[in-house]
Amino acid sequence: MSVTAAQGFTAAGIAAGIKANGNPDLALVVNNGPRLAAAGVFTSNRVKAAPVHWSEQVLRGGTVSAVVLNSGGANACTGPKGFQDTHATAEKVAQALGGDFNAGEIAVASTGLIGVLLPMDKLLPGVETAAAALSADGGEDAAVAIKTTDTVHKTATVSRAGWTVGGMAKGAGMLAPGLATMLVVITTDADLDSATLDKALRAATRTTFDRVDSDGCMSTNDTVLLLASGASGQVPAYEDFAEAVRTVCDDLARQLIGDAEGASKDIRIEVIGAASEDDAVEVGRSIARNNLLKCAIHGEDPNWGRVLSAIGTTKAGFDPDRLNVAINGVWVCRNGSVGEDRDLVSMKDREVRITADLANGGESAVIWANDLTAEYVHENSAYSS
Repeated sequence: MSVTAAQGFTAAGIAAGIKANGNPDLALVVNNGPRLAAAGVFTSNRVKAAPVHWSEQVLRGGTVSAVVLNSGGANACTGPKGFQDTHATAEKVAQALGGDFNAGEIAVASTGLIGVLLPMDKLLPGVETAAAALSADGGEDAAVAIKTTDTVHKTATVSRAGWTVGGMAKGAGMLAPGLATMLVVITTDADLDSATLDKALRAATRTTFDRVDSDGCMSTNDTVLLLASGASGQVPAYEDFAEAVRTVCDDLARQLIGDAEGASKDIRIEVIGAASEDDAVEVGRSIARNNLLKCAIHGEDPNWGRVLSAIGTTKAGFDPDRLNVAINGVWVCRNGSVGEDRDLVSMKDREVRITADLANGGESAVIWANDLTAEYVHENSAYSS
């Protein structure tokens, strides 16, 4: 049930006509309280979409009563008019919901083609339609409505003793974020304040969404929101809540990689023996973004030399003559040179595991990536046409 698995939330997903193909393209998630606490993390791209600027302002107050999301247009690089359209969208949601709702507590998120104004003559009436369709069973429809190049919608839930965390995500390309990844809404009926939500969300995204590196391209629209209704009346211990949020984020992050544009392999890159976690992450990202390696993995070629060359481009501490690399459990590189026979490596399965040992300390990190395929090139060469 996605974002409506937790008590206190209703949602809807409808076709407003934003997408030319007529598919669902507008989602609404409403927090019915009694608590309206929220936290968010956003893209670290210096070029930010209008809804990101708007929602960052909203989140400063720590209160979010509703989130409206559209696919079919990013509303990024659209100038003052784009920001006005975002404001108008939040105002429309507040009007459609009535009661005590106000635009300053409504987050907005958009995804799609950059540099194109949204069709407000379709979006605003769509808000009214979505508001009328709100339901405690509407989570799945909302998750479907935020898809762009996604082939499947993505949801996850975790239930604990008397409280729940649920979420939805979209994303299949431009998956190399800082702090977030594409569009994600997570809800909980735990009774927690915004400061607690913020702490848990940042801890979770740091080791999940921020460790997904599909194509090295950072979106202008990345948004992850965590909303708490308090409807369960339960106040879980922070450690228990943080673990549940991380579990949901990790599940969604894996689904993003599994649905990456054109991918035929999911690549788990574990860097061990690093002097610091930052070193491990830097090395992992370098390996994840090595296009030659990604092509080799698509061809099921255990070309460990490309792993070493990627490590060598980083500032991490290591001795080249002590590096070790394993592919699917076979240590094909030992001490910076030839290790076990590469013919022992089987790469037939969807998941490929690379372990890079820097032999320079006790820290580690895991980065998820995918292979580079002709389908990826084809899909992105025709994206705006």
